[in-house]
Amino acid sequence: MDLTDALAGLDAHPWASVSHAYGTAEDLPDLLRALAEGGGDAEEAMSELYSCILHQGTVYSASVDAVPYLARIAAAARPGTTEVLCLLGGLAESDDEWAITPGAVRAAVATQVPLLIPLLAHEDADVRRLTAWTLGHTRNAEAALAALRSRWTAEDDPGVRAELLVALGRVDLPGAAVETRVLLGGDTPAPLRLAALLVALAAGAPWTDAHHDAALGVLPTRQLTVDRYSMHHREPLHVIVDSLLGRDTEEDREKTFALLNGALHDDRPEVRTEALSAADHACYLSRSAPRRLVPAIAPLAADQQASTLLGKVGPAAAEAAPALAELAAQPDDEEADQALAVLVRVAPRQAVPLLARDLGRRPRALDAAADFHAPAFPFGPGLLAAVRTRLAADGLGHNDTADLVHLLRQWGPQAAAALPELYAVLPRFPYAATAITAVLATGGEARREQAGAVLRAAATSLMVARAHHDLTGETDVLLDAVAKALAAGPREVAEAAEAAATLAAAAAGLLPALRAAVSEDAEPTTPQLDCDIAIATALWQIEGDAEEAVTILASVLDRTTDNQPWYRWTVVRAIRATTLLGADARPLIPRLELLLADAEKAPAAALALLAITDPDVVDLGRLAEAALHSAETAADVSGACEAFQALGTTALSPHQRLRVTELAERDRRIVGSGLANNIIREDERLRAVLTAI
Repeated sequence: MDLTDALAGLDAHPWASVSHAYGTAEDLPDLLRALAEGGGDAEEAMSELYSCILHQGTVYSASVDAVPYLARIAAAARPGTTEVLCLLGGLAESDDEWAITPGAVRAAVATQVPLLIPLLAHEDADVRRLTAWTLGHTRNAEAALAALRSRWTAEDDPGVRAELLVALGRVDLPGAAVETRVLLGGDTPAPLRLAALLVALAAGAPWTDAHHDAALGVLPTRQLTVDRYSMHHREPLHVIVDSLLGRDTEEDREKTFALLNGALHDDRPEVRTEALSAADHACYLSRSAPRRLVPAIAPLAADQQASTLLGKVGPAAAEAAPALAELAAQPDDEEADQALAVLVRVAPRQAVPLLARDLGRRPRALDAAADFHAPAFPFGPGLLAAVRTRLAADGLGHNDTADLVHLLRQWGPQAAAALPELYAVLPRFPYAATAITAVLATGGEARREQAGAVLRAAATSLMVARAHHDLTGETDVLLDAVAKALAAGPREVAEAAEAAATLAAAAAGLLPALRAAVSEDAEPTTPQLDCDIAIATALWQIEGDAEEAVTILASVLDRTTDNQPWYRWTVVRAIRATTLLGADARPLIPRLELLLADAEKAPAAALALLAITDPDVVDLGRLAEAALHSAETAADVSGACEAFQALGTTALSPHQRLRVTELAERDRRIVGSGLANNIIREDERLRAVLTAI
């Protein structure tokens, strides 16, 4: 196809009427023209097109309109055709659609199938492979099936045949599954064998010994992959693990772990590397995976990838503790630090003396011990002495200071001997104030008076002023700090309002400043909304009059009704603030009841409604059902558990109790996102809560 024909009508098209990731699509004609003409600007144009019409996998109305031009550019078979085909296939693959009819982009690519079919016979194998990939993602058997079958019969390149088989699996899965039965043997080229495995899994075929042997036989699969494609191409072993575990049967779990154990015991480092990555994925998905895989991973503890995985697994990897302790005692500081950091998570008590011995040379291990998301690290007299010495060292960095202070804060009165070091670091590190109050939770009067004087002298921040108030009960220092902070930006105002709330009636003189800081923007920022929530809470706790607080909280909820995802936790904070008001917050009940239908906000709404609704009319079953749905969809599992605890088991129907039991006892984890080192730990914590319920 001539490029003139490919770009026909480009400038006359109403691009201003459609949009992409960055607004109206009036820039697309220049980008498409630069792409078609090739040369130095084509690569940049392709990058821009990915960014705007397939932005992080999302497609838009402009994506639909761009498809015919992209297809014609691809059909012209000029240099760069593979990249254009890759973009077209990515557009067809996407299910992440923004403000368009579901499937509209895929349907647009499907209409171009007749134009793309001739490329299946192109002399360049990459073009043939990418064409098959794109046609498969249309999922349109009527348009693509005959051409794919015809090329499957004629094609002799193993890589292209593999892609044709996967494409056939997308448009005719039963037919493609039949083809896989004779493609699992060792005489089948590895790319085609791997494709047969993936298609068989997609078809739900039982995982047999032949599949097991074929999967081990194609490892390492990364030598067969193409990075620019989808996960099927980048991480095939992940896909196999995902598919088998997704069947959620004991038999398929056993077969998954047998496959991973076989790969983890392989003599080839590159195979073990791929197996460790897939084992990591399995441990995130399956609660039984650590128990089944740690015995094979523990001997690999010297490998950083293996030790990192053991750290994520935590106490379930206790079998690896001796090996980690041995590694942590070696002379190489960097490797010893990595091993000790993992030991801190796997067997913290065993790590205490090792950390005490080499604290100044173990920054990763110290950071792991002071992890804010982890349970408190065990106390040890030797470690306390090491922390004191380290905290008094010259030139200590901010992160190390934070970790050391946090350890002392966790240990509370056990760390009383470290008060001199905390006093010394306080002027440059206000967080030390919270450790001082924790340490003095059961301190004598003389010590408390001394600490009060130290905090008063250093009270240049809200944090220190709050600590002074918490310790002494005196209000003047905190009142002064709050007044100064109220004149600053939204973040400082929010912190000031939270501090003012702790002063209750003593902060009455701050009421005018608090009221003046309430936002009235129709499209507020998250900090502004958080500030309003804090002010509403402060007004209630200072005056005891809920009317203003209810008005402000209603405004926050009303201004976030369009449900932008970035408002999620702000809305939850607003909901939780209503619980403080008790029955006085009942005007907010209609808004809260609407939020029960939103799985991300339902647990907070259930807690609030339980707190403010008349006990004689509250529908406990409805609240329990909203929380259960949130847990079952993994929208807010932690909040749902809190709601279950507040509702009590008597609020749950027998069927609801069975569903809670299923969440507690099932193999698949209920926490699927978050900090990498915290997902498994958080899932186990919530599993214990659900079990108790």
